[in-house]
Amino acid sequence: MDFLRYAERAATMVNAPLEDEDDLRSLLADRPWLAERVGAADVRTLRRLRRDLRPVFTRATDSATDSATDSETDKETETHPDTATADTVDTPATAAAQVVERLNELLARHPVSPFISGHGGEGLHLHVAERRSSVAETLAAEGLMGLAIVVCDLGPDRLGECQAGRCDQVFVDTSPNRSRRYCSDRCSSRANVAAFRARRRAAAAP
Repeated sequence: MDFLRYAERAATMVNAPLEDEDDLRSLLADRPWLAERVGAADVRTLRRLRRDLRPVFTRATDSATDSATDSETDKETETHPDTATADTVDTPATAAAQVVERLNELLARHPVSPFISGHGGEGLHLHVAERRSSVAETLAAEGLMGLAIVVCDLGPDRLGECQAGRCDQVFVDTSPNRSRRYCSDRCSSRANVAAFRARRRAAAAP
């Protein structure tokens, strides 16, 4: 079982539009046996889950950022009202604890039913949802277990939100040195160009 792939699929789901059943089928284009079972209830459930998962990534970004690096980020300040309170002392440790708390809440809300399978000549391996589970139940179980394993084995700071201005895409950081800051090469290039222009303007200022 590839839990990292499950975590990456969870990030893809958070970034996806999911306005209707066709959107969900498109998300499952590489899994036709699931796509053919998509229903309206799956879309409703996964839209709620997508909303609930976003703070896992945004607070994980905060867990990797301390006050020494705040001045270096080019992310436009954006408040996520459901992830912090005014009287909370916001530290990396606090943010990491909130990531764990949110994942535990979602795991309790979306119970996982793992079972061992040996189909397809692949040898014995673990599935996190039963065959009779709905599409939403399957994707929720896979995504939450994938994210939980990443957080436990690699740390909350392996989850993140793009640091380019005006982009809110999320990602799983698989870089060797935990250095990923952007969702794509495009956003990275755009941010680097913006930073270069800002430095040039500053240097030219009287």
